[in-house]
Order: sequence, then structure tokens, then C-alpha cells
Amino acid sequence: MDTAHAFTPNELAQLREHNIVIWAGRVIFEAQPPISDDALRDIRQHLRGTLPEDLLSLWRLTAGGRLDYDLRLTMNGNQEAISWAELFYHDSDGYRDLPGWIEHEQALAEEAAEARGQNWDGKIDALPIGGFEYCDRIYVVTDDNALDYGHALAWKMGLPPAWRHAMHGDGLATIAPTLRDAFQCLGLEKDPASDDSADTGLELLEYLDCRRQDHGLPDALANKVIGFYRRAVLDWRGALEADTLSDYPLLATLALSHAIQQDDAALLTQLLDRGVAPDIPLRGDMGPLSLAVISNAWAVFQALLDRNPPLPERLLDDVNGPVPKELVVRLLTHPNQASVQATLRCVFHGVPDSAHCIAEQLSVQQRATLPEQQQALLTSLRTSLEKVRQGKLAHYLGEDGLRLQVERLEAFRL
Repeated sequence: MDTAHAFTPNELAQLREHNIVIWAGRVIFEAQPPISDDALRDIRQHLRGTLPEDLLSLWRLTAGGRLDYDLRLTMNGNQEAISWAELFYHDSDGYRDLPGWIEHEQALAEEAAEARGQNWDGKIDALPIGGFEYCDRIYVVTDDNALDYGHALAWKMGLPPAWRHAMHGDGLATIAPTLRDAFQCLGLEKDPASDDSADTGLELLEYLDCRRQDHGLPDALANKVIGFYRRAVLDWRGALEADTLSDYPLLATLALSHAIQQDDAALLTQLLDRGVAPDIPLRGDMGPLSLAVISNAWAVFQALLDRNPPLPERLLDDVNGPVPKELVVRLLTHPNQASVQATLRCVFHGVPDSAHCIAEQLSVQQRATLPEQQQALLTSLRTSLEKVRQGKLAHYLGEDGLRLQVERLEAFRL
């Protein structure tokens, strides 16, 4: 909906008094004043090229603030969630303020120029305008000579190799050809007003409640903002009903993820019958089968196997609960599924029969390493258990859960 038709000038002025700004169809809260001429001059002197008009349009309303939306992009073949929680500004109390991020980019540009054996002119060709702390950043390209001038880019820091399914190298992807279009890519994967499992949106709703209760924001206007904000909900159910889901990859991803997390085999079958691919990345490099294993969605897992999709190697390394023996037996008919890690994970999740099935498929070399890996895992769990007992560690399993896993590993024998 066009902001001009969603809110009257008087309503927009009232929202501005409560540090709320609407731009490009999205809600910015804790919005800062418009950018000053001095700040603009300071920024421009560090840039190669010119500031795109979309960014100037935003800054005429607010020089920074907070956002509360979801954003997913494909990076390095993975499906990555991008945290765009802040619009950087001068003298913010974030990880760095806007001048601090510009200095950071200058240091990186200087290092890159030195590595290429080139002189550096002190300019940067992409301005960091937002993101989240040090791990996610949003840029706008300012180099007029670049083919992607004005584009909004997202950078995400990779994680160490120990993080299974994560992106292990830094990633860079284009969000949209303009900043205004990039704002349109911000959405809500769940409706925070009606879905108790929603995380995104809660900070904005709390902010509105605070402005209502303590600062006089009229209830009717706050509710109007909430209604406007909820227009960004990504409605995969509506697309499924209209039989257009396969035309919208993001909505298909959300629908498939929902079916798996709810272990809804009937919905999964409906999605696949409507043309949704059974092997698309859903989280990191994790496809539907891996997500089903991690989610203990065994009805969905079996329905996926019935479609004969390509099987990732060592799926059972992701076991996160008591996996049924019959599914393990079925999976082991495929190559490269048995591993020591899968064996031990079945043990401490309380399915020794499944563990024995996997162990029988191990190679001689793998079986030789099992006792050592079992002992290493026991040592780690015992250490965590002792720290929990001493009050030095908070563990998601708690003392009873850790003790149970230790007992299961101690009792396991080939």
C-alpha cells in the first residue's frame, strides 16, 4: 500500500513525534531526525561517486533507526537469513555508528589496495547503511561508474567449519537494484499479532505499547500502524490456495519449512504435488530431508523418501531425537549414510537399536574409532554435567537430561 494513501499527513506527523517513520512501505521505529547538512558533507567526502536518490529520500525523513522484519537471500548456494535490524547513523550506541562503519570500510579498502599493489585514494565505493552488529551489513553502491550503482547489497559473515550446514565463507548478494526495492524485500515470515511462535515483530509491538502507555500515542493510530506493518506478512497459504506457490520461491520455502516443522505429511504431499521442489535449500545448506531429521519430523521424512529425492550424505549425523529403527534401516540401504557420529547420536537420544543398525554398516576403520569418540563425548558431557551441578553452566538439557545422556553412553556396547 502506498504510504500516501495509508496515513494522512496529520497521522504521519503524529508518528514522527513518536519517532516512527514510514518509508517505502515499511515501518522504521526509534527513527532519528533527518540527516543534517554537516553529516551529509562528512559522508560525501569519503565516497567514490554520489549518493543514490533513494538513500537521500530516506535520509530526508530519518537519518537512521531500527527495523523489525525478516530477510532471506541466497548466498554461496545457501539459504541465509540476513539481520537488518539497524539503519546506521551518527553517534548511535550500536556496535559502531555510521562514521565508525565508514572508517571500517576505509581500512578494508586500503588493505585490498595494498594487496593489489595499488595506491588508494581514500574513497569507498559502497556505503554501509545498516545491518546487525559485526555479522550482517547492508550497503548501497555509490560508484557512478559501477554497473550496480544504486544497488542494495547484503554481506554476511561466514561461520567456522564446525557449524554444520552453515555458510563457512563470507557471503555477498544483491538484495535489489534500488534501496526502495530492497525495503520491499523485507517481510514477516510469521504474523507477530496472531502467531505465538513469531519472534520477528515483537520488538516493534513492544515499542508501540510503550509509546501508547507512557507517551500518549493514540490507540487508534498505534493499531493502524500494526495493521499496516502486518501487510508485510508473507502469505504462503494464500499462494497455495491460489495455486501460485511454485511461482514464488520464497513462499515455497516458507511453506515447505512449515510442513516439516509441524511434521505435516499431508501438507508436504500437497506442496510437492503443486510443483514445490523436494530438494531446495531451506536453512543454510540444509534441504528438506536434513531439516526433517533435525526437527524429528519422521512422517514428513518418510513422505520425502517416498519421492526418491537426491539424498545428502550422512543424513543421520543430524539426528536430534529418537529416530525410528525402521527409518534408519530404510535409509541405510543408500550409500554413505552410516557414521560414528550418527551411531553415538542415536545412543544418547535413547534409541540403541537404531545405533546398532548404523554401527553394523560402519567400515572397519570407522568402527576402530568409535570407542575413542564415545569416550571423548562422554568426557565432554560429564564436564558439562559437573559445571551444571556447580551452577557454573546453564545447559539446555539441564542436570537430569545430561545425566541421562551420560548413562546411555556409558551403557552402550557394540
